[in-house]
Amino acid sequence: MAVQGGLRERKKQQTRQLIFEAAHKLFLKKGFDGVSVAEIARAADVSEVTVFNYFPAKEDLFYGGMVFFEEELIESVRSRPKGESVLKAFRHRLLVGADRLATKQSTEAISRAAQVIPASPSLLAREREIADRYTTRLAELLADETGAGAGDIVAVSVASALMTTHRALVSHVRGRVRGGLRGDRLVEEYRTQVRRAFARLERGLGDYDVKP
Repeated sequence: MAVQGGLRERKKQQTRQLIFEAAHKLFLKKGFDGVSVAEIARAADVSEVTVFNYFPAKEDLFYGGMVFFEEELIESVRSRPKGESVLKAFRHRLLVGADRLATKQSTEAISRAAQVIPASPSLLAREREIADRYTTRLAELLADETGAGAGDIVAVSVASALMTTHRALVSHVRGRVRGGLRGDRLVEEYRTQVRRAFARLERGLGDYDVKP
């Protein structure tokens, strides 16, 4: 039974990856808004129902990775060790795995995003919605940890500052990749920008919500 379960899970992962790759090839060729779910299904040799089973909305095909990373950011704050501030936990998560930016897979994905997103109003709207949603979630977590009430202006301000910095870094990397920067130089520049931004934030937020 365990073997069968493992095979089923691998089959699902393969199907999900197949749909994902087929969709992104079409997005690059025709633009996000110029591709229908029916086209994606045909390219992946699956039914439209199967596409929606794995990706409830077409935008989910594009932003699955972003949502996963935003979840990790929230979790990095929630599970930070005693004595560590919100700022330090957030910065640490942004720096962990920076080496992956040097891989061909990452730069191709970033380049694809930089090319496709600006041309699609629906993708731009979804990206803003995701950023707003996770900013709200972070603010709720901070308000709860500090014992402040829902909608506490300080928690909202801190969450907004952190998430805006994160999104600014994403935008910066997209622009640099589109301009041709690759490999170790891209990684080092990204790390430098993270450190610069958080050194400035540290002056005002460094002692905020240090975990007891």
